[in-house]
Amino acid sequence: MLASSFLCAAPAIAQTAKALPGKGEPPLTAQTMISGGVRPPEQRAVRFDRADLSFEVLPDTRELNGIAVLDFTATAPLARLVIDLDKNLPVKAIAIDGKPLSPARWSNPQGQLVITLPRPLKAGQKVSAKITYGGTPHVAVRAPWDTGVVWARTPDGRPWFATTTQGYGCDLFWPCLDYPMGEPGVVTLHITVPKGLKAPSNGVLLGVDTLPDGRTRWNWRTKHPNTYAIALNVGPYEVVEGKYKSRFGNTIPMFYWYLPGEKEKAEGLFAEFAPTLDFFESTVGPFPFGDEKLGVVETPHKGMEHQTINAYGNEYAKAPEGFDWLFQHEFSHEWFGNQLTNVDWDDFWLHEGYGSYMQPSYGRWREGEARYAVMMDAQRGQIANKAPIVHDRSMTEQDVYEEAKGGPGLDIYMKGSWMLHTLRNLIGDKAFWDVTRLAVYGRTDPKPGNFAPRYGSTKEYEGFVRQVTGKDYGWFFNVYLRQAALPEIVETRVGDQLTLTWKVPGGGPFPLPVEVQVGDKIETLPMTDGSGTLTAPADAHVVIDPWAKVLKRSVAIEQFRAWKAEQMAKKKPN
Repeated sequence: MLASSFLCAAPAIAQTAKALPGKGEPPLTAQTMISGGVRPPEQRAVRFDRADLSFEVLPDTRELNGIAVLDFTATAPLARLVIDLDKNLPVKAIAIDGKPLSPARWSNPQGQLVITLPRPLKAGQKVSAKITYGGTPHVAVRAPWDTGVVWARTPDGRPWFATTTQGYGCDLFWPCLDYPMGEPGVVTLHITVPKGLKAPSNGVLLGVDTLPDGRTRWNWRTKHPNTYAIALNVGPYEVVEGKYKSRFGNTIPMFYWYLPGEKEKAEGLFAEFAPTLDFFESTVGPFPFGDEKLGVVETPHKGMEHQTINAYGNEYAKAPEGFDWLFQHEFSHEWFGNQLTNVDWDDFWLHEGYGSYMQPSYGRWREGEARYAVMMDAQRGQIANKAPIVHDRSMTEQDVYEEAKGGPGLDIYMKGSWMLHTLRNLIGDKAFWDVTRLAVYGRTDPKPGNFAPRYGSTKEYEGFVRQVTGKDYGWFFNVYLRQAALPEIVETRVGDQLTLTWKVPGGGPFPLPVEVQVGDKIETLPMTDGSGTLTAPADAHVVIDPWAKVLKRSVAIEQFRAWKAEQMAKKKPN
């Protein structure tokens, strides 16, 4: 366990009061606002073995101090370390392999810390960097969508603090490799907080130390955490806990940290943990972090998929489907985001498409096809079709998430979900869930102990579909993932013969079968060459795709979205 002077002594009292940072302050550089994308060769030339992170949280001054010990193994010759860290947290000292480094050998002008090593490394050699830093972390404007830290107060006026970094990245509060494949093998956290506050975080609790001044230091350890899934949460929390006996034979500890005065509501949410976990384990496979915990913490922002300590801020909302969608969605990311992590942000739909599809899937598991259909329909009207979901090149998180930058935006959620719905109906339940298990675990027979967190890509996913079905569905993914517009069914009639033809963006093949109801009979057209013909008398009532099994263009939805945009524009102040 790392000890340090600033974490053992009482916090220094500022000589002169300074203004506290507001939302969006202090400003970020363009470099710090980049997460992912093309990375410096030095970052690709290391394996991130472990991180030991010490934090001192100072709510009164809205400051954060830290000491990070980062251990790397060179995978190629290496003369410099390049580490992402917001320059609003200036570096005070660096030591390499225990020896202090001259300030002349490091610089961080824009948020990418470059450290010239005392000696170049050969492939296979190891290095340990100790970085002492601290300052005023960037305050989120609208967390969790605009990332940063959140300084808040509980209803009774006590400090309430949280980090959320998926958008701009982990470098907002700790020195890291800010891209999806920059995960450290093991992270140990030491979080020092004011007296009376608690600091639930990732992984397993190693212990709580009480310091001479009454503050406490919370020590945690977690394995293979997603870079943006490391989280600090500080507040006067109470906790409800229990154990879940898994269908795989292991016992999983469960915790929910909540604010005082909410016991009844907290216990109601906690009651959802076990059945939700059973759904995922019975449908997808084992909870990936059963040897650590299922953890949820109430936060002063909506929510985020922080590994084994999911953020929850949905105010115990109730819904017709009978479960808390926010909790279920963030928890789904333990499989789709934390166990399976996208190789590049260009593959972000693997996180959010699957994460969004799990709510209707849970509704189906709980109540059947009617609930599933209602929940899928609620997602359908949110699909924008302005940009492709996948570009087949390295992308930053902002390139993907922000529509203003030409990204697919929320389509990685809802269009991704509907694409998965269409795929399941195309290849069948068994094949679909086998593909899902291959993507999540790398195998179709996962059991606790026979898998580890892994990276996945769109191209790999397409390969898993070929592996399971024995067929090439490249045409399917080329349209739904690599084109912005949706495929459209064009109808032509000659006498009693009705012909349906797929009109697809890009003009490629699209042999997607479609069901057609004529009167009270449903027939499946194979659409082998992109079209199909059936007999439908002129006076017969015809419904194409009566059970909405296929994601296709809908003029009605386009008109609805246009009308809705007009209404929103009218409400904007001049």
